[in-house]
Amino acid sequence: MSFRVALSGLNAAQADLSVTANNIANANTTGFKQSRAEFADFFPVSAYGLADNAIGSGVRLDRVAQQFSQGTVNFTNNALDLAISGEGFFTLSDSGSMVYSRSGAFGTDRNGYVVNASGQRLQVFPPIAGTNSFDTAQLTDLRMSTADNPPAATTRIEAGYTLPANAAVPTVAPFDATDPNSFNHTTAVTIYDSLGAAHQASLFFVKTANPNEWEMYSQVDGVDVGTAQTLQYSTSGALTSPVGGDILLPAAATTTGSAPLNLTVNVSASSQYGERFSVARLGQDGYTTGRLSGIEVGDGGVVQARYTNGQSSPLGQLALSTFPSNQGLQQIGDTVWVESFNAGSAIRGIAGSGSFGLVQSGALEASNVDLTEQLVNMITAQRNFQANAQMISTSDQVTQTIINIR
Repeated sequence: MSFRVALSGLNAAQADLSVTANNIANANTTGFKQSRAEFADFFPVSAYGLADNAIGSGVRLDRVAQQFSQGTVNFTNNALDLAISGEGFFTLSDSGSMVYSRSGAFGTDRNGYVVNASGQRLQVFPPIAGTNSFDTAQLTDLRMSTADNPPAATTRIEAGYTLPANAAVPTVAPFDATDPNSFNHTTAVTIYDSLGAAHQASLFFVKTANPNEWEMYSQVDGVDVGTAQTLQYSTSGALTSPVGGDILLPAAATTTGSAPLNLTVNVSASSQYGERFSVARLGQDGYTTGRLSGIEVGDGGVVQARYTNGQSSPLGQLALSTFPSNQGLQQIGDTVWVESFNAGSAIRGIAGSGSFGLVQSGALEASNVDLTEQLVNMITAQRNFQANAQMISTSDQVTQTIINIR
């Protein structure tokens, strides 16, 4: 009997050493979660129940319990390196089958899909067209868009400037953009047509003989757009006309084959005082064609594509998954788990909501293995192994003594 008890102890110590060895081997594996060997004792049970003076029959490996504590988040320089701070798993598609991982070392394949080293595709909730929302009822592969970002024609120019209150009426009349003596001041801004071609919009300011009154002339690429627009200021320098500051210009044709430019110039931020002309703000709402320059992932898991024209476009929101029992997940290697009966059904959600953690871009979650703890476990398991081996040796000596009785 003692031989079998000691043998079970040897097997248990060996299993403990194997679990510890696996933990130590994966101390530097991204997203790895350590395991713990848990043991249970054996007791013989008869039809009448457990005997009062029953002696145990040894030990067995009850389970290898996975430990899903948070690993250290280490920062990198790769925007596609992702780490989860808190609960949740990245949801991946392995040829259509859903798998789960805490390892966020992602890249792109030749088709632009965001994948891990095993080629499993990262899953996101797709954006809903025309909104800032995402369809959390659907999953789709995250794919980097290689198409250019389409241009947008300028429709509005915001002009914030200060006209000098002591300006004199120009010596030359009527206004001529080629004669600087026919206007007081000018400024210009680059605008874009519907095809993304750039044009120069120029604003000219001419002081009239009336107090606090100016005329504004507009040109696009040196061609007049409409006629003079009257600007009226109060005795304190504030704009009084046009009310609201919006000046609607007639459509301006282009030579690029684009749609005509329909511009509104807003001068509500303009004023008249002091002795110098200055421009504080001059902007417009159009932009040219953009090429993909990079991506960014917010802590809420929203993936945005950035373009060279300063625009961004949502590609999706990371789909995170949790389970009623993480320890019930089945490991399949490559720091990937699959759903099992013991784990329960996957619960999908977005980062930062409910029990889901936050996503950190440009970072990776390190293994949660504590090497010091594992080395202590190794020594303990080694001592257990030696003690059980000694028990076998002692039992052998006792048996030999009985055999040698004459």
